Amino acid sequence: MINVLLPRRGRELPPRPSPGDLLAEARGLRVRLGQREVVAGVGLRVCAGEVVALVGPNGAGKSTLLSALAGDVAPAAGEVRVGGRPAPDWSAPELALRRAVLPQAATLSFPFPVEDVVRMGRAPWAGTAREDEDDAAVEAAMAATETAEFAARPFSALSGGERARVALARVLAQRAPLLLLDEPTAALDLRHQELVLRICRARAAAGDAVVVVLHDLGLAAAYADRVAVLREGHLAAEGRPAEVLRDELLSDVYRQPVEVLPHPRTGTPLVLPKRDV
Repeated sequence: MINVLLPRRGRELPPRPSPGDLLAEARGLRVRLGQREVVAGVGLRVCAGEVVALVGPNGAGKSTLLSALAGDVAPAAGEVRVGGRPAPDWSAPELALRRAVLPQAATLSFPFPVEDVVRMGRAPWAGTAREDEDDAAVEAAMAATETAEFAARPFSALSGGERARVALARVLAQRAPLLLLDEPTAALDLRHQELVLRICRARAAAGDAVVVVLHDLGLAAAYADRVAVLREGHLAAEGRPAEVLRDELLSDVYRQPVEVLPHPRTGTPLVLPKRDV
């Protein structure tokens, strides 16, 4: 069934990126949802070999920015480029070879076995010279996300955290050089939150680019090369975690007093809310 999901002809296969290659870029990006401007003049570059964390309070525009970078949301102004071209210039099958997207919610209408769900990530490669990588890609993705043990179970029978890991496995199996992950740790326990971010780092080390929406500032500090802080659709700050995750900025953005302390062993910023107890 997967082999007929996408057309077989006319697809230009992406080359493997070199370290530092620009894989996605937003220029003066403005996105409106209804009457509200959700992303307001944001510029962001994403390069091969790095993990970029998008952080900020609820409603700051993180998920909308991620969708725009994926080419799934049309901007009201500005431009998004993926793989060196404006995102709308790619056909849907060509775009799927260049970026893989993990949405916040993983839902399916039918009780597909877990392995079949992961295999759906290989659909963009059907009929290409890399189609014979399907089995290896699926096996590797399930091993990385620790989902192989329930490969035969129906997706609908999984817990929320298990579904989240299967959805990530589907994205990894796609083997696109740009991964766009929207809150991949939201439903996960401590062990699997760390697992997901280690996977992000491994993909960056292998030459991919990863953009990940996170609410946990500790994870962003520990695993991201760069952090982009959004506030009311604007880019409040962007840079290395130690440069961006500062008491005054975060207290202002989140409207919650925080203190930032260096980890006693690694020096990684630890972001803690100030409490009276």
